[in-house]
Amino acid sequence: MTEQVILVDETDRVVGCMEKVQAHERGGALHRAFSIFIFDDAGQLLLQRRNERKYHFGGLWSNACCGHPRPGEETLAAAGRRLGEELAIDVRLYPLFTFVYRATDAVSGLAENELDHVFGGLHRGPCGPDPEEIDATCWMTPESLLTELGETPGVFTPWFGKVAERAIMAWNDVIFPEKS
Repeated sequence: MTEQVILVDETDRVVGCMEKVQAHERGGALHRAFSIFIFDDAGQLLLQRRNERKYHFGGLWSNACCGHPRPGEETLAAAGRRLGEELAIDVRLYPLFTFVYRATDAVSGLAENELDHVFGGLHRGPCGPDPEEIDATCWMTPESLLTELGETPGVFTPWFGKVAERAIMAWNDVIFPEKS
C-alpha cells in the first residue's frame, strides 16, 4: 500500500488525498506536514542529517523530525508517531506555529509545497535514530545553529533554514511565557 498525504488549501482545510511521492512531483501539491524541534534542558536543539538515500533533500541537516499525517490521523498524533519511529523519543509536543512554504530539491527534482505545523518538545536522555531515515544527529546551541545557518545554508534543508529562528523564539515563549 502506498503512503498517502492530506491535500489542503492555504487555510488548512482538507481538499483530498494523494500518494506521497506524487504530491511532491511537478512543483508539488499543497499538503499537510509537520516539523518537530526538540530541545534539551540547556536549550540546545537536536538536529538530524537526513539519510543520503531519502527520496528528496537527502544528506542535509534539519530539525529533529519531519513528516506527514495520514488521512484521518490528527497532526499532533502523527508527529508523536514519527518522532518515535525516527528517533525512539516519546515526549509531550507543543504546537508552536504553522507556515506555508515551497522548495525544490535540485538533485531529485521533487518539490515541497506544504502547510507545515511546527511543534516543540523537551527531551532528556538518549535517542535511537533509525538508520533508514537518519545518518547522524547532534545537539547545537541556538547561537551556534543560527551562525551555521548564516554561513553554510546549503547544508540544511530549506524549510529548516526558514523557521529555525522562529521556532527557537516560539519555544522560549512556551517555556518562559512570563518573558513574552
